[in-house]
Amino acid sequence: MSISHDFHWLGERRDYRATWAAMRRYTARRAPESPDAFWALTHPPVFTQGLAGRPEHLLSPGHIPVIPTDRGGQVTYHGPGQLVLYTLVDLRRAGLGPRDWVHRLEQVVIDWLAARDVLAARRSDAPGVYVDHAKIAALGLKIRQGRCYHGLSFNIDMDLAPFARINPCGYQGLAVTDAKRLLGETDALPTIARELAANLGASLTP
Repeated sequence: MSISHDFHWLGERRDYRATWAAMRRYTARRAPESPDAFWALTHPPVFTQGLAGRPEHLLSPGHIPVIPTDRGGQVTYHGPGQLVLYTLVDLRRAGLGPRDWVHRLEQVVIDWLAARDVLAARRSDAPGVYVDHAKIAALGLKIRQGRCYHGLSFNIDMDLAPFARINPCGYQGLAVTDAKRLLGETDALPTIARELAANLGASLTP
């Protein structure tokens, strides 16, 4: 069975709650033959607390809203200049487990950076992508009946100060960085998103 993969650039500063609700609806209503989908966007400033989140990791959120969500993991920050790529993928149909998909999400970012001569790596103790021990991409998934939603957030050109208001992903003092600081210049967010989604989609093709 040939399954298509849809890509949608949803724009900048998209409301988190509305996008989360749309992901849940898509996942609940999809049929066995429904296409997998990649939704790319940015959010206005927001902290999201994963299912493993603990209140002590919210140090001083201040005026930035905190939204409990159903993805795995701990607390993270989303904001302007951060590319969020939501992956609505039928993992069971693709013959993949959660760890397989996490590995592919990490690898697509590692490969994107490697193509620009930046050495990035994953960590066995903390999902995500790191450059010189500073986190540049975070992951979080929800899987329901073999179908996943949520995905990855990739720091491109953003104000990193809000990360100091939390223990990112539950790690005290975790350094963060973004592509602009590493590269000087970056492609436009929709261009980056389309490249990442194309590579992920290709990895799902039998």
